Amino acid sequence: MKTLGKKIRLLRHQKSWSQEDVAKQLEISIPAFSKIETGITDINLSRLEQISKLFEMTVVQLLTFNDKEGQESYNTEVDSLTLKLHEREMELIDLQKKIIELYEELRAFRK
Repeated sequence: MKTLGKKIRLLRHQKSWSQEDVAKQLEISIPAFSKIETGITDINLSRLEQISKLFEMTVVQLLTFNDKEGQESYNTEVDSLTLKLHEREMELIDLQKKIIELYEELRAFRK
């Protein structure tokens, strides 16, 4: 069941949902959902159906979900977000430079 739990966690991450979000939708506690993801708790068929509907999949799709495909999608998303973060950091550095330049102009103007 650990593999299924990893698949569920990967799907949850792809949707950017927290454990709390999923637990609420399943109407279970966060610790109970955490035990599903970690494979501590075996999932009965009705819970499996509930989880598959939540992720808009059939039970068969959920059980046969390819970890590598999901991981590649997850990695692509992480790479994209990392690039956006780098771009924002560069924008921030440029703005900081402009503030320093304006401050120095203001100081020179006051003298």
